Amino acid sequence: MSSSMQTKKEARNGTYTFSSHPRPLQNRSKYREPAAESNEGSSNYVNIMYDRRVVRGNTYAQHILPLAAQPDPIEIQRQQEARRRAAARKRAKAQFRSRTPEAVDGRTHVDVQTELYLEELSDHVEECSVECQTDAFLDKPASPLFIPAKSGKDVATQIEEGELFDFDVEVRPLLEVLVGKTIEQSLVEVMEEEELASLRARQRLFEELRNAELVEVQRLEERERRHREEKERRLKQQREVLRKEKETAEKIAARAYAQQYLVDLLPSVYTTLKDHGYFYDPVERDLETEFFPWLMAQVNNTLEKRNVARAVLDMLLRDVTQHKSDLFQQMAHKSPDSN
Repeated sequence: MSSSMQTKKEARNGTYTFSSHPRPLQNRSKYREPAAESNEGSSNYVNIMYDRRVVRGNTYAQHILPLAAQPDPIEIQRQQEARRRAAARKRAKAQFRSRTPEAVDGRTHVDVQTELYLEELSDHVEECSVECQTDAFLDKPASPLFIPAKSGKDVATQIEEGELFDFDVEVRPLLEVLVGKTIEQSLVEVMEEEELASLRARQRLFEELRNAELVEVQRLEERERRHREEKERRLKQQREVLRKEKETAEKIAARAYAQQYLVDLLPSVYTTLKDHGYFYDPVERDLETEFFPWLMAQVNNTLEKRNVARAVLDMLLRDVTQHKSDLFQQMAHKSPDSN
């Protein structure tokens, strides 16, 4: 009765707790038996998908099943401590946070979500992850070969001092061989050193000859380079001379052709230009453009003045004649009256 009440209380609190009675572990061998592996009972699960202790699916909406076992008091105490710390942290935040002023009369404050994206507010189930690392099963090594047990009694032979061999007699040939091999190896090493010295001397001589040949090759290459540059320079000069000679010949030919072409053209052109007035005598042109117009202007002025004088004279003569004619007519009219 007490366990069911405890389970209902935890269900109301929104936590899920699993506990089981302690049980001793089964003795198992270090290596995995292939034959026994297939004959194991349902208690040893190889695949965790068939383990009833593994919870599959969404754990947020997990239904709390009543458990027959009592919950762990340490876990309950830890959860209560966590809730107390959360409440204390919430109260501390509420104290340090600036409070909203009280609403005026007739109005009330309403909680409004101000996040960028709307989020459904719901109670989240507290959860925790627990892991358990087990040793991997090792493949069973190959069975050792069958060695039958030894039967019977061992037989021993005792050898007294001097019965097996004489140390001085037996060791002398071995010592001679070792000393001979050592001397032979030393002689071989000395001969190798002499051969290496000879090889080094030959190598130095070869390097000296090679350096001398390299110097000679460099000298010959430098001389060949100078000859090649001189040859290119001479060829360039010769090409330049040929080009200038060709240009000179072309200019002379063009000049001769132009002279031959212009022999008959120049007189006709000059005659045409002269006829059109492009070639003229400066004195004649000055007389025609400056003196003759001025002279004609002066002559015209003189003639105009003479014509004006003649016209004035004619007017005077006409007036005098008219006046005389009038006088004579008056005299002619007066004379009959007087008679």
